[in-house]
Amino acid sequence: MGPRCWRWWHWSAWPRTRQPPAGSTPSSRQQFSTQEQTTQICVVGSGPAGFYTAQHLLKRVQASLRPQSTELGPPALSGGEDPSLSPTACHLLPQHHTRARVDIYEKQFVPFGLVRFGVAPDHPEVKNVINTFTQTARSDRCAFHGNVVVGRDVTVPELREAYHAVVLSYGAEDNQALEIPGEELPGVFSARAFVGWYNGLPEKRELVPDLSCDTAVILGQGNVALDVARILLTPPEHLEKTDITEASLGVLRQSQVKTVWIVGRRGPLQVAFTIKELREMIQLPGTRPILDPADFLGLQDRIKEVPRPRKRLTELLLRTATEKPGVEEAARQALASRAWGLRFFRSPLQVLPSPDGRRAAGIRLAITRLEGVGEAARAVPTGDMEDLPCGLVLSSVGYKSRPIDPSVPFDPKLGVIPNMEGRVVDVPGLYCSGWVKRGPTGVITTTMTDSFLTSQTLLQDLEAGLLPSGPRPGYSAIKALLSSRGVRPISFSDWEKLDAEEMSRGQGAGKPREKLLDPQEMLRLLGR
Repeated sequence: MGPRCWRWWHWSAWPRTRQPPAGSTPSSRQQFSTQEQTTQICVVGSGPAGFYTAQHLLKRVQASLRPQSTELGPPALSGGEDPSLSPTACHLLPQHHTRARVDIYEKQFVPFGLVRFGVAPDHPEVKNVINTFTQTARSDRCAFHGNVVVGRDVTVPELREAYHAVVLSYGAEDNQALEIPGEELPGVFSARAFVGWYNGLPEKRELVPDLSCDTAVILGQGNVALDVARILLTPPEHLEKTDITEASLGVLRQSQVKTVWIVGRRGPLQVAFTIKELREMIQLPGTRPILDPADFLGLQDRIKEVPRPRKRLTELLLRTATEKPGVEEAARQALASRAWGLRFFRSPLQVLPSPDGRRAAGIRLAITRLEGVGEAARAVPTGDMEDLPCGLVLSSVGYKSRPIDPSVPFDPKLGVIPNMEGRVVDVPGLYCSGWVKRGPTGVITTTMTDSFLTSQTLLQDLEAGLLPSGPRPGYSAIKALLSSRGVRPISFSDWEKLDAEEMSRGQGAGKPREKLLDPQEMLRLLGR
């Protein structure tokens, strides 16, 4: 996704790369920053955006001029190409000097953000990026400081005083509300909270959803919705060797959920999940798909002109909905004790209460139709409604970022920090990357590319002399502030002790780890 353009951006706040004064050269301008001082940079957030930002800032990048067309979007990257070397939005890649230092601040005790707390436990291959992040954190020019809540324990202005540059990469830690009656009833959860529960997010460890019902409804048709449906329906024995928490696995073992409906406002051509996640659902052991062939009428002709990924996804949906399964697949489906289905053209109106009003018992849906075509089509109500009985409602209609500090501009409608190529509007020296920069879209690779581009912007500004001159104290000043406020940060070596304990606990059960859930237990293990 390209950089967001903000109409109210003041170019005067961030001038373009200046020409060097007469008699100077790029090397003489660089000499000051590379030989006479350490450039102090801090990153707020230790998820993929934070670590990829730090990784690129700590990496040597050879000065290189690349041709660029301002009329073309970002080129496709081949599998082995470094996104940091894409010509997108950068003309000059400065030689990054060895005396830069990056401090990463994180509010959790442990690092890695959504890689640890968001990626599904049955997708261990996605978590391999932790190995790269660990190498970055072990660099003698990088430090991790967990248990530090920026905006509470230390303010952004205080960080800006201590560092030459500050990068906000704290992600989207909230969820979009449904804003319908009954949303507050027991039995209604955000998918984000549910994912945090089974992935060991400490603040969600006491969620304990009631899975005694036979039907669950998930509102939203993205990858998170399919992750949640898959975890609800996967035979528990298939999850025993993953890093899912033992507490949540115990609840899933007792689950009575037999049917999961995944509901979307629009149609098959507008689903947000990807083909990999759909294929996993179709092949899920012990389950069968429920798709209404009527939802797919006329799609065969309409998908001829759509982009190839969308075409392949829709073709798989079409085959699953309309073709008779083969003998082996038919036999498998006949033995399935659980089912999942996609309900299209439905928008939530109200969560229906049980007769005693104490919990959710169903959801009322408005039947919709589409205005427009393709991915830009808009769902509008037809006036018809239907009630769908269920005992569990999971809202998966999107994540959103929160404002972190009154001094930082924030667009509450878009849920992002207003920025231009990662530069925060009207706040020189302040940058952003990841979801808080562009919104909660894309996968980890998207975040990697986005974070590299923000890092490149920062390096360009450093090269151009646009960052504060003179030495900055960096963490030494922040450490004193935190100490005076009774905050004891968690270091990366502290995390490695907790990591070893988790792996040791998991080893006995044949799991990669058994996650620690209680911050107080973590402190005891660290001798505090």
